Amino acid sequence: MAAAVEARSLDLGYRNEDAGTVSVLSGVDLTVDAGEFLSILGPSGCGKSTLLRVIADLLDPLGGEISILGKSPGEARRAREVGFVFQDSTLLPWRTVTANIELPYVIGGRYAVSGAPDRTAGLLGMLGLDGLGGRYPHQLSGGQRQRVAIARALLTEPKLLLMDEPFGALDEITRDRLNDELLRLWRRTGTTILFVTHSIMEAVYLGQRIMVLSANPGRIRAIRDLRGAKEADNRCRREDPAIVAAMTDMRNVLETA
Repeated sequence: MAAAVEARSLDLGYRNEDAGTVSVLSGVDLTVDAGEFLSILGPSGCGKSTLLRVIADLLDPLGGEISILGKSPGEARRAREVGFVFQDSTLLPWRTVTANIELPYVIGGRYAVSGAPDRTAGLLGMLGLDGLGGRYPHQLSGGQRQRVAIARALLTEPKLLLMDEPFGALDEITRDRLNDELLRLWRRTGTTILFVTHSIMEAVYLGQRIMVLSANPGRIRAIRDLRGAKEADNRCRREDPAIVAAMTDMRNVLETA
């Protein structure tokens, strides 16, 4: 099976109006296996979001090579194999929960043949949104809006799910609850997840591996494998000594990043 993400000597950044380039992250060598949960940590400006945007084919790399599920980012995007959840739920306020979830199929012109209504009903149940399909975004809590955004990203059954600080604006209790729901969803679907966060606890609790990026210059500072500290299905308790030790290690790495 092809790796979910394969990057070699990847350089990321932006081209400015003067045809010059601004480098954000360089020399990225990374392999993410299919079905893996990878957390991504790093200070602001180190290229975490930029990396996700290149993977999603929202931004071209400046150099190097990258393949997504054995194909180019553009081919993976057109095949609807990549889903994206942003920090803001980005729901359309004039559309109901159901209409927001089904938006990818409506835009793609596939609604009539996709079985979207049945798929939507299943996602509403899976994400604890039963009975909320007719509500509008302003009638939902912050956690519910993020669940709708996740459901929308999962509608096309992507093989790779990119999550850019999706719970960063939520209170700690809601955030912990959604972390648990996300892990249950990951175990159930087998979707590969790349999860960007500023929270050390969240990164350690969710990820099988953690990639730490440094800024100025943006590079991979460290990659830690946490599978030996967790059960086979990535289960752990936040207060486990091995998890606490991993959080301390991550904090030490970040302080030098």
